[in-house]
Amino acid sequence: MKLLFKQRFFSWFDSYDIFDENGNVLFEVKGQLAWGHCLKIFDPAGRELGMVKQKLLSLMPRFDLYQGERMIGSVRKELTLLRPRYRMEGFGWQVAGSFLEWDYTITDEGGGPVAVISKELFNWTDTYAIDVLRPENALAALMFVLAIDAEKCSRGD
Repeated sequence: MKLLFKQRFFSWFDSYDIFDENGNVLFEVKGQLAWGHCLKIFDPAGRELGMVKQKLLSLMPRFDLYQGERMIGSVRKELTLLRPRYRMEGFGWQVAGSFLEWDYTITDEGGGPVAVISKELFNWTDTYAIDVLRPENALAALMFVLAIDAEKCSRGD
């Protein structure tokens, strides 16, 4: 399953549309006024599916992931020298990024692929292609992309 993650050009808060391969909107993401980043994910009918919320008081960047009111995991950046690495707690997934932080690979506990994420260049806004092997992992992979995009934004990248 392929998703295209595209930030909206004009928006007061972070807002994104996530499309499938045929250009249909699968998810809509709206930033909320909060300390740190708080991004809510909605289906096309407007029902809230999840939330990515930045945890401000942590040594390394951390984002908590929610479905409804229930926290289902978190994304934590690990301390590395050249290539970014993240841990997706609650899923058992590891994430390795490229040196320039444009491409990421999510793997499961056994090292098998879950999703491949690529930042598309030459766009006016942040745009990522997300290739998810199993559709049931699409929301969690999207939550990861939202977290890394917010973390990069906090750094001014």
